[in-house]
Amino acid sequence: MHYIDLTIFVLYMLAMLGVGFYFLKKNEGADDYYVGGRNMSSGHIGLSVVATDVGGGFSIGLGGLGFAMGLSGSWMLFTGLLGAWLAAVFLIPKVKNNPAFAKFLTFPQIFGYYFNARVALLAGIISAIGYTGFTSSQILAGAKLASGTFINLDMNTALLIMGIIAVVYTVMGGMKAVIYTDTVQWAILMSGLVFIGIPVSFLAVGGGVEQISFSQLLNLEWLSVQSSRSMAAIRTTLPPEFLSLTNVTWQQLVNWAITIIPIWFVGMTLYQRIYACRDAKTARRAWYLAGLFEWPIMAFMGVSLGILARVAAEQGMFDALGAGAVVDPETGLPMLLRTVLPVGLMGLMLSAYFSAILSTADSCLMASSGNIVSDVISHFWKIDPDAPSTLRLSQIVTLGVGAFALWLATTMTNVLDLMLYSYAFMVSGLFVPVLGAFFWKRRSSVAAFWAMLMGGVVTVVLQVSMLSAPAPDVDLMGLAQSLYPYFPAEVSSTWVGLSGFELQELLERTLSAHSIVHIPWLNLTFQLPLNLDPNLFGLTASLILYITLTFLYPDKHIKTTWQKTLVSATKFTPQPTHKE
Repeated sequence: MHYIDLTIFVLYMLAMLGVGFYFLKKNEGADDYYVGGRNMSSGHIGLSVVATDVGGGFSIGLGGLGFAMGLSGSWMLFTGLLGAWLAAVFLIPKVKNNPAFAKFLTFPQIFGYYFNARVALLAGIISAIGYTGFTSSQILAGAKLASGTFINLDMNTALLIMGIIAVVYTVMGGMKAVIYTDTVQWAILMSGLVFIGIPVSFLAVGGGVEQISFSQLLNLEWLSVQSSRSMAAIRTTLPPEFLSLTNVTWQQLVNWAITIIPIWFVGMTLYQRIYACRDAKTARRAWYLAGLFEWPIMAFMGVSLGILARVAAEQGMFDALGAGAVVDPETGLPMLLRTVLPVGLMGLMLSAYFSAILSTADSCLMASSGNIVSDVISHFWKIDPDAPSTLRLSQIVTLGVGAFALWLATTMTNVLDLMLYSYAFMVSGLFVPVLGAFFWKRRSSVAAFWAMLMGGVVTVVLQVSMLSAPAPDVDLMGLAQSLYPYFPAEVSSTWVGLSGFELQELLERTLSAHSIVHIPWLNLTFQLPLNLDPNLFGLTASLILYITLTFLYPDKHIKTTWQKTLVSATKFTPQPTHKE
């Protein structure tokens, strides 16, 4: 990487750290640190919401989808638009128009209001775990981008650098700093994609140039000729379905929908921003704006760059980088940028992508920290949210969560998988109880608690036990004994005579065609119906349990508040007279 690009990138990182340090001096308590003083505008909130939700992880992940399946990968963020608008219509009025929530800092405090302290504690733990995983995915996204861009930078070193920058910036910042910098970071990302990333990458895949220069970008005749060559290269290199919006199965659409839409109803980062808005009208306007930015704007930008990276890979443009015959779809985008961008623009584009990653990582770190401090620690010890010691405690917890998220990132290799796992864990545990709290008059704390627990456990067990590909050291014959009922008919009786290489290929084909779950400690192997996501079955288990237990064990009292919470969250509300 040229020293000019490196200088631009380093200056940008220092500027972000400087903003965090500035607001470190401005934050006076937990209210400033977690909900930005509750007086933010719809423009800042809307851009912050989309910057957080479609940050670096989805930017890199969308590039991977475009690389693997073409334009149809954009449908993933269409579910984001649906989720944002559904939340604007149904959820935000419930939250902003209830005066009991006026001083709340976290999402699980709502469970304490409708149910009891035990339910709120479990919700806080589930949310903290989910957002820690989501933070890890952002660090991993930054590391993939850095290792694919900087020469001789291995993944572990990139993880360490990205993790330290994200954690230090977040510990110092606070919600107001996060929201304001999100606005700047989103503007940088959009400008980078619209004016640098997409047009330069599009021109580069037309061939005929080793690296595009500034003089060529200002030559209209050259631009016209090169654009025609690029379109021809795209059509001849890619299969026709890559340029279609129908290259997706209904199962994939359902899996995206049940994972992404509900997060708009259970996401801690989103509730923090609802609390930070001046009123319900401001919040709803912000959510409508965020939905439009998700789809079609970011969706098609992300997959378009992934498509161009696929064309470049097929043409051998990455051979000089030592990519080999197989390119990881999620590293194709940074490799493309590293290959085609001229000196100066590379530093700007890299800063744009890192800004997106930071905008999500800081929000998720703060969400997990807020859950731990406000929903877990305060459950056992009384905490004054206005005390300086609470602010210091929040920063220490944020640092600890960041360090753990960095370690977790070293154990995963796929950004999108880690993000969707984190989403699914929260969705399957929290979605059904929150719908019951807001939209069903019957109350049952027993039902809410066990529905949360069962939904999360079912999803996690199914996801961890899902077979995706044979492990390098697996007993192929033993695995085949478990999977042979799913083999194609033509080899169902002859697979025993296959060679080791042929048997491994058969197992890989079988696992990719079926959603097979293998639970060794139960000696149980089965296929999920219709290849649907484990999250759907976790949600189904949660729903059945919630409805059943609500009728069997209804709450005997209509609760107006809950006792074990931060003082400022409920100090204006009279405490209940009955025992928890």
